[in-house]
Amino acid sequence: VWNALPGPEWSEEIARAVAATLASGRGALVVVPDGRAAGRVDAALTALLGEGRHALLTADAGPEKRYRQWLAVRRGSVRAVVGTRAAMFAPVQDLGLVAIWDDGDGSHSEPHAPQPHARDVLLLRAALDKCGFLLGSWSCTVEAAQLVESGWARPLVASREQVRGAAPLVRTVGDGDLARDEAARAARLPTLAWQAVREGLKHGPVLVQVPRRGYVPRMACAQCRAAARCRHCAGPLEGQDAGVLRCGWCGVEENSWHCPECGGFRLRAQIVGARRTAEELGRAFPAVPVRTSGREQVLDTVPGTPALVVSTPGAEPVADGGYAAALLLDGWAMLGRPDLRAGEDALRRWIAASSLVRAQGGGGTVVVVAEPTLRPVQALVRWDPVGHAVRELAERGELGFPPVSRMAAVAGVAGAVAEFLAAVELPPDAEVLGPVAMVVPVASAGRARRVGDPPVGEEWVRALIRVRPGSGGALAAALKAAQAARMARGGGDVVRVRVDPPDIG
Repeated sequence: VWNALPGPEWSEEIARAVAATLASGRGALVVVPDGRAAGRVDAALTALLGEGRHALLTADAGPEKRYRQWLAVRRGSVRAVVGTRAAMFAPVQDLGLVAIWDDGDGSHSEPHAPQPHARDVLLLRAALDKCGFLLGSWSCTVEAAQLVESGWARPLVASREQVRGAAPLVRTVGDGDLARDEAARAARLPTLAWQAVREGLKHGPVLVQVPRRGYVPRMACAQCRAAARCRHCAGPLEGQDAGVLRCGWCGVEENSWHCPECGGFRLRAQIVGARRTAEELGRAFPAVPVRTSGREQVLDTVPGTPALVVSTPGAEPVADGGYAAALLLDGWAMLGRPDLRAGEDALRRWIAASSLVRAQGGGGTVVVVAEPTLRPVQALVRWDPVGHAVRELAERGELGFPPVSRMAAVAGVAGAVAEFLAAVELPPDAEVLGPVAMVVPVASAGRARRVGDPPVGEEWVRALIRVRPGSGGALAAALKAAQAARMARGGGDVVRVRVDPPDIG
């Protein structure tokens, strides 16, 4: 389990590991979360090995090229593969190394049945093929910490002196600082953040990370702070560039909104998106170009000249020579999510953005707007993701949460879930939690459905089934048998079963 030093050199390190594996006469497989990361490893392998020595398996390549590459790997003419999630099944011959980068990224989890996670598949392949396993990241997941604690894997970490020499200076702005800051009460950014931007722009580009895309993704009553909801489907109202209110679920415009709680007609922004942030910063620094990177357009790189780069988490481009400074805004939006992994995921995203900033010796500064007493914020200040993961693992062990225990989720309408739980023959040590209403909005005709969402117009409940380590196979077999019997009878409402669900909250 490799905890990489800050900086964009991780792809070159992975390329060296692949080259060493090929030199030993065995094959190598590398899985990364997205096409941008795959492109960086592809460029590093090409520079180190030359053309034609490895295959790149990504969706961007198109079906014909991807199939040709797959056949080359299957026939053994190419023995090194780098790709995104689907590459975890690449038939590399005489496998000597499997590697995965940033296993905490949600892209590694397949949303369609049987819903494998790339990390779990590579762990199985490493055990079956008796080959090396390398899990690398700037941060550290609880699952990675468990691999080290169990003795299955060894830690590969730099000394504290090396980490301090490579990491930027991290400063925090908490609630107490905001209360004493006159500028922060009138604007989104506190004085410390403005100063960091101003100083950073003298020496290079500045990165601004905003948790939400769009303009004003969430609105609320300015008087009583009640969330602004659509009259048609109760979805959240969102502010658009032209000042128009539109429902985020059904897309219906709202021209005469008033608060049902207090009768007020004025709105305020609950959450400000990346486009609105870019607009505000553009007005504050009119002589500096502002670039945005997000869902609509993801930038791969930006030049090292002074500029403001506003990005959503995971879409941060690499700057030539590194960023001079970075602002991590609205930390509460990520830390406040009702999810077991909220703190771990927030720290992972913060460290990923901060790793692109120059070292403290080179003037690199990171300002995070979040309460400094919180554990993920302290881990970022100390640059200690491994310590944070170890403490999270210990707490989950006390509470019996994954990955210490094995868990399955059963979701559907209330009657179908109750019928399924009554029919399934669970292991003796199984514990059923719930069922409770699912923490997702009711699906509507105007909102794009994600995999696992309830059908339009249905409200689902979810039950969690927990067993101790060693009983995961028995739990999976029992759930499979009950689902098969239910499908054989035919009819009835749909019940979805997922083993090791990625979200517990």
